[in-house]
Amino acid sequence: MILRDVLHAEWTKLRTLVGTGWLLAAIVVLTTGLSVAAAAATECRGTGCGLDAAKISLTGVIVGQAVVVILAVLAVSGEYGTGMVHVTFAAMPRRATVLAAKALVVSGVVLVAGTVAVLTSVLAGRFLLSDNGFTAAHGYRALSLADGPVLRAAAGSVLYLVLIGLLSIGVAAAVRDAAAAIGVVLGLLYLFPIVIAVVGDPDWYRRLQQIAPMNAGLSIQATVDLGSLPLSPWAGLGVLTAWAAGGLLAGSVVLRLRDA
Repeated sequence: MILRDVLHAEWTKLRTLVGTGWLLAAIVVLTTGLSVAAAAATECRGTGCGLDAAKISLTGVIVGQAVVVILAVLAVSGEYGTGMVHVTFAAMPRRATVLAAKALVVSGVVLVAGTVAVLTSVLAGRFLLSDNGFTAAHGYRALSLADGPVLRAAAGSVLYLVLIGLLSIGVAAAVRDAAAAIGVVLGLLYLFPIVIAVVGDPDWYRRLQQIAPMNAGLSIQATVDLGSLPLSPWAGLGVLTAWAAGGLLAGSVVLRLRDA
């Protein structure tokens, strides 16, 4: 069985999985909804208010990523719950190929949903933030994808969601159990910032920000005051890429060494 056949099989399983459509819709709705709420609630009352308009308009990614985690984990762990995994590995003994196919299929649907969510968020932010004082008079241009930093923040946010999906797939392949895998990934994303917040040492505070998957990855959204960031935007996304690669590697190794 060639990769194309495995991809077709994985796509069929994902699109027929109960809840896939709702989860994809939730990625768009939750990401856009929180972004709209953040843009509507944030005001710039004077010149140099120091706020990052692009990042505000993309706030919803923080919530949308949780749905991506659930979707990606279920794409892997769901087969263990139903026993379908035995059929899958009987038809395709090369387990790394199966994992790669799952990663490609999930990445594809997250890419589409993430693009819709991010573009809608930026468009909403363009109008809402302009009404809230983010104007030329206060030193801001209207949000536009023709602006290099805004385009980088938007495209990087979509890539961020895809990488979160890949990390989740790797963890799910290693852990198997859906609830445990979701807990591990959400813990990495949301507990790391809590730990960072209570660290008193400035050096450790900066180091933890540089290695935390969410803190580092979301650096890609920054468009102002880049010199104050623990990592540059692309370097931060590179840290998340390393997390995703490590997760996939761990998942692949465990799949090979452990019985289905």
